Amino acid sequence: MSMNESEKRVVDGTVWDEFCDALKAAGKIVQSEKAPKDPFNQAEGYRYLARLLRGGLEGFLEFRDPMFPQLRCGAHETIKLGADNPDNRYESATINPRYDYRISGSRGTVDYLGFSTIINKYASGGTMEVTGHIDARNMELGPDGCIDIIVSGTEKPGNWLPMGESSNSITVRQTFQDRVHEQRAELKIERINATGERPEPLTAKKLERGLQGAVRFVQGSATLFEGWAESFLPIMNQLPPADQAYCQSIGGDPNIFYFHSGWKLAEDEVLIIEAPEIPECQNWNFQLDNWWMESLDYRHHTIHVNKHTAHYESDGSVRVVISHSDPGVPNWIETAGHTMGTMCWRWIGADKHPELNSRVAKLADL
Repeated sequence: MSMNESEKRVVDGTVWDEFCDALKAAGKIVQSEKAPKDPFNQAEGYRYLARLLRGGLEGFLEFRDPMFPQLRCGAHETIKLGADNPDNRYESATINPRYDYRISGSRGTVDYLGFSTIINKYASGGTMEVTGHIDARNMELGPDGCIDIIVSGTEKPGNWLPMGESSNSITVRQTFQDRVHEQRAELKIERINATGERPEPLTAKKLERGLQGAVRFVQGSATLFEGWAESFLPIMNQLPPADQAYCQSIGGDPNIFYFHSGWKLAEDEVLIIEAPEIPECQNWNFQLDNWWMESLDYRHHTIHVNKHTAHYESDGSVRVVISHSDPGVPNWIETAGHTMGTMCWRWIGADKHPELNSRVAKLADL
């Protein structure tokens, strides 16, 4: 029996060799000209690539069949990218506009629950365009908070999540104010009219495409966010509004207004960020990230604050203090061993988007 080209390339080891060579080439991103070259940040950079690889292999090799989609959590405590929100649970699934899908489950009590169809090009062009969106605030819920959403290219009655002609993925954001007491939504996705069908076995072509997609995801994502971090160098320790159109083009939530920048502090310095006005909003939060735009380790450090956890001043304003050691004031954000990195503030579902004030001070003066 003759072999096709993919089968030949798998059997002679070419597919694996090319995967390893491409992964090695991706390591050069960590050595980018403006990236920090000290051992600590370099070590985090290579760990970052390893984390992206884990996510890429899951996304492109294990969960890539749009005929049998599954919602998976692809960004979490140990896979991070793009200023991942510590208050979020991210889930995604592969889809194809040729099919219709149903998302069902229970609403839970999580503060914000949003669904988007997207064109995910992190592995090829660095963008993530939203093609349809719905969130729990404008959905009809069944008894006991039951959720039923139809995902399709043509409008359907009830809760409808639109797809575009090039949509290839669904993103679900669950945003908590209080992870301890809020209950997450429990969701599943299925292709409509798929009863009794089963996935086909692995083929050489699927393996080849999966490995190629995984390494392109590593290269594309790391290049995108390392370049974004470099763009913050001229505005270090300031926190102006980000380019909202750009944020949306790379996967931002339509309900969120973003502030992004970089930070750098000496051992005896603190960064003070003040929000003189907190708008009417569903939520807001601030987080500290490393150079590679990964959220810092929120499992063991307090590196973010939100609407629920923040201490408010008597006039309703908020002051956040970033420092290496405990300054003895509310809303302390730990640097967790870092001396520089990136940061993000979000207004979520806000009626307006007040700007923020930031300044560097000496710890002794605080």
